[in-house]
Amino acid sequence: MLRYTVLTLFPRLIQPWTEEALLGKAVQRGLIRLDVRDIRDYTRDRHRQVDDYPYGGGAGMVMRPDVVVEAIEDQLPADEIILLTPAGEPLKQPLVEELATREHLVLVSGRYEGIDARVERFVTREVSIGDFVLMGGELAALAIVEATARLVPGVLGDPESHQLDSFSWGLLDYPQYTRPPEFRGLKVPEVLTSGHHGKVAEWRRREALRRTLERRPELLEVVSLTEKDLRLLAELDEEGE
Repeated sequence: MLRYTVLTLFPRLIQPWTEEALLGKAVQRGLIRLDVRDIRDYTRDRHRQVDDYPYGGGAGMVMRPDVVVEAIEDQLPADEIILLTPAGEPLKQPLVEELATREHLVLVSGRYEGIDARVERFVTREVSIGDFVLMGGELAALAIVEATARLVPGVLGDPESHQLDSFSWGLLDYPQYTRPPEFRGLKVPEVLTSGHHGKVAEWRRREALRRTLERRPELLEVVSLTEKDLRLLAELDEEGE
């Protein structure tokens, strides 16, 4: 069972997300466990103050290191203590797959102008979900929960589903279609209704390469490609000229 502990100032932002859909079912079935801890519970003053003015001046408030670190240490032992921050390493599929092998992840969600930099000494890694700024780390924490939980055996209905998703094989996913076979003049590709599994697999690989080439060409620089993939890419390049 993969266990998550989310440290946040706003527990009610996290809890509803974990009660619905596949994530909620995974919790109910005991496949994952998700605990939410209010960082304010670790304050020691009657006002439950978790932040203070930044040294050196500036706008906004900064979360105090003593409160946050006490909240972290109360969750130990943990395999990973992850600080959600725009300055962290990007959350990509290889990292997701690595984190999914752990038993206990502690996810630290900041607010205001951020968390006192000294807290960085008490985490195992810092993670970012993109080059943008959110109001807090809760959404980033949930992104990690969803991305890793779906890799836990039994969480997805089809155990092979995640293996064919975008990024799981280094490429964007191929286009997906369902009924009706024609919608407003747009038809499902004939190969997908042919019943020829080999041709379907070849079409899907080609379209995954096409999408990646058109939308995220930088991924092709790091993914492992076969000689057949390279030939297909050459053909796609010629089609695009």
